[in-house]
Amino acid sequence: MRRTWGKVNKSLNAAITWCLSLLPLLFFFISFFTYYYSNAIVQSYAGTSKSVKSHNSLCAGRLTQKKWESLDLNISRRTQLFLKLDDFFWREHLSTLPLPYGIKGSELQLLKVLAVTANYQMPANIDKLNDAPVRGYEDDVGNKTTMRFFYPESASYNPGLNNQPGTLQIFVPFKQQDLLWLKEILYNEKRGRKGFWRPPPQIWLGDFAQIRVLDPHFLHQTAEKLLRIPLTPKSKRIHPTTGILAVVVALNYCDVVHIAGFGYPNSRNINDPVHYFDHNTMKSMKNSYHDVSHEAEVLKRLEDSGAIFYLHPHS
Repeated sequence: MRRTWGKVNKSLNAAITWCLSLLPLLFFFISFFTYYYSNAIVQSYAGTSKSVKSHNSLCAGRLTQKKWESLDLNISRRTQLFLKLDDFFWREHLSTLPLPYGIKGSELQLLKVLAVTANYQMPANIDKLNDAPVRGYEDDVGNKTTMRFFYPESASYNPGLNNQPGTLQIFVPFKQQDLLWLKEILYNEKRGRKGFWRPPPQIWLGDFAQIRVLDPHFLHQTAEKLLRIPLTPKSKRIHPTTGILAVVVALNYCDVVHIAGFGYPNSRNINDPVHYFDHNTMKSMKNSYHDVSHEAEVLKRLEDSGAIFYLHPHS
């Protein structure tokens, strides 16, 4: 009997030990089920009816989708940001609008540009966006620039001065002269100087492999859906700033968007600064193609809806 009881006792101890070893796994499954069940409850009360294909991130994409839908833009989020050859020219990407909201009439120039800047993929290591100079402002705006939006008049002859080597240079063409300028840079052709409101660089020392051409869809989305700018030929020429455009691109691509150093002061004071990094004032915006007062109102609406968050207090 002692031997038998000893065997039973050993078997019982082994069973207890085995059950205890399963406790962490059991706890994991309970936590997993509780987490997703609570999310399902949140989603059912939120009334979300559409799903969004988002990039891999640790952010709450479902809740952000609800915030996106609350903007009532009547559009879907898109994470394919850049033009590419294979589906832009040969398939279903025909455009009925000219630049800056489409490519009608600029197909040949774009074909030549994209033949050199054929890389349209988003690097795998990119999981957040930032723009504007950061050197000297790291404490307030961070120390990384993932993307820099530019057009000829805003281009720096040496992008490396204010960017890290891996910063993507996102080209936003507003007019045909912009595409011609980029083509001349890429093919080392004679540079044209006409058609620009400020002389663009005649030499560009950036890395061609880092250039991406933004799909005009996003500028059209910003103008028509967000800012409600009339796009009829007889309308006054008002275009979105690249700042508000970058915010819309971020809202399409990212789950959570934080804003630093962006927003417009009281436009009635012409001496207020426009940027945190230079000495331009609101006076310089008086005769521009931008309605910054309206953009300020839209930014406030985005903030109030929870679509964007400011990193610093602002008025």
